[in-house]
Amino acid sequence: MTPTPAAPVAVLRSMTGFGRAEVSGQTVSLVAEARSVNHRHLDMALRLPRALAAFETDARRLIQTRIERGRVDVSVQLGPAAGAPTQQISVDQALAGAYVARARELGRAVGVPGDVTLAWVLERPGVVRLEEADAPAPEALWPLLAEALARALDALVARRTAEGEALGAELGALLADLRAQVEVITARVPAAVARYQERLRERIRALLGDASVDQGRVLTEVAIWAEKTDVREELTRLAAHLEQLALVLDTGGACGRALDFLIQELNREVNTIASKADDLEISQAALAAKGAIEKMREQVQNLE
Repeated sequence: MTPTPAAPVAVLRSMTGFGRAEVSGQTVSLVAEARSVNHRHLDMALRLPRALAAFETDARRLIQTRIERGRVDVSVQLGPAAGAPTQQISVDQALAGAYVARARELGRAVGVPGDVTLAWVLERPGVVRLEEADAPAPEALWPLLAEALARALDALVARRTAEGEALGAELGALLADLRAQVEVITARVPAAVARYQERLRERIRALLGDASVDQGRVLTEVAIWAEKTDVREELTRLAAHLEQLALVLDTGGACGRALDFLIQELNREVNTIASKADDLEISQAALAAKGAIEKMREQVQNLE
């Protein structure tokens, strides 16, 4: 029997993090650093040394495949590999041959016997020079740059994921708190109508004393009040938004924008309930719900 594959684990990612990687070739070493902070969209800043400038477009494409949202600053440094010579010896053989020929010619001309030595030739100006080591071919630098960027981005994403897990746990707790407050409001609505009706009767009795009370008028007033304070539509929409928010959290991924929109809708419905409320318990629950929503908003601002 084929085992059922495990359900994918929802992954939330923060927009803040840091990653660093170093990659060495035979002659050069690259150090890539990537750091990111919150931003409404993907805003990328890339700094490459002049020798790698030709790869900027490719490097940007690579970064875009890993990061969907946030202000991302990526910098790359290029230097010699450990143990690689920074200079090389250059010998001008033509100039050395010219020195030898002229020295021999001069010896014959002035009648001085003997011949020149290698040590004498090496000491002549310009025969031996120290020059900067040859830079590697451009096509050899891109694989190193791509690997350095990939590793730095791996570290950055891992950090963003770790922070995202903590944010997800906090959002889950706030969602449970918000649901609890909505349940309080939902359960309190019928009792609030009955309580208002009883308060209205008491006021009328206080005003009229033993005189008879027009029950029809009382019911009419209660109906008018109930219509003004009816929050059933808002509660229905709240329940739908809460289910959608829970689904988005369970799905994971780059869901910061979707969560931000849902939180705006939740806040709108709770504000409407608070404005309609004519009951202390409903008002208190709505106030607590607004507090939970505000905390959720703060957390969601950090999500990719």
